[in-house]
Amino acid sequence: MIVGVDVGGTTTAGVALDADGNQLARARKVTVPGTEAVVGAIQAVVAELAASVPEHRAEIESIGIGIPGRVDAGHVTHAVNIDVVDLDLAGVLEERLGAPVTVENDVKAAALGAAREIGAENSLAYLNLGTGVAAGIVVDGQICNGATGAAGEIGHLSIRPDGRECLCGQRGCIETLAGGGSIAARWGRAEAFPVRAMFDAADAGDPEAVAIRDDLALGVSSAVRALALTVDVDAVVLGGGISALGERLLVLVQDRIRSEASRSRFLASLNLDSRISIVPHQASVAALGAALVGLQKEKVYG
Repeated sequence: MIVGVDVGGTTTAGVALDADGNQLARARKVTVPGTEAVVGAIQAVVAELAASVPEHRAEIESIGIGIPGRVDAGHVTHAVNIDVVDLDLAGVLEERLGAPVTVENDVKAAALGAAREIGAENSLAYLNLGTGVAAGIVVDGQICNGATGAAGEIGHLSIRPDGRECLCGQRGCIETLAGGGSIAARWGRAEAFPVRAMFDAADAGDPEAVAIRDDLALGVSSAVRALALTVDVDAVVLGGGISALGERLLVLVQDRIRSEASRSRFLASLNLDSRISIVPHQASVAALGAALVGLQKEKVYG
């Protein structure tokens, strides 16, 4: 079987596929921050997947891992939200699990899963709207990493140079407008899902909420436009925690894009509003993408 594991801030989710990509089993464990805890959760998910399928199909051909942070040749650094500072994740897991392990940044892995899920044959950008903002780009079935691995770090594109300071040191980055962390800080109220509460308040006419929501629309529409004008992807799929708003988010962004296009025949000709969708199954595409990452390595190097 082929295994994919997505390590999230709260949940570590796994999927087992057969050689044809058909799902055999799924498993989930709570993510506990810390190097050993993260590795342990991955091991537990893999063990549960193996125990869930018939013995003659339980041999693991490859394991793909999607994880936050910077990933280089299986080495993970700066995964702040799960408290992993520096970890040779591929090396540790290969020694403990006895199977080939491929590690990829979680957003890039999810892009691969989203491309498979919606049947994107040529190109797709998965725009992750979580605590921060980043994109995974897939072209002809392959993840685009760029020269230094920074391809898709669109959250740090400054669109308002006199705007709020970003954690990256710039001002007015897309992330300061559309990142969940920035929105929660601006909203400043203790709620389980601050972005939904902000949307509800904006619908009720709260001027502060309307301003924050308008900035979110500006940030996401700017990211969509940048992805279309640089890579010209066929589709942009919105994922991450904020995408749980579903149609409320999609309509907001599409309306903003149509408004911008109404003032530009060039933008109107790109039909950007019709290229956007919401990720169908957030957890599913992330784990599926991780499995595909491992499978691709096996096909190329195995």
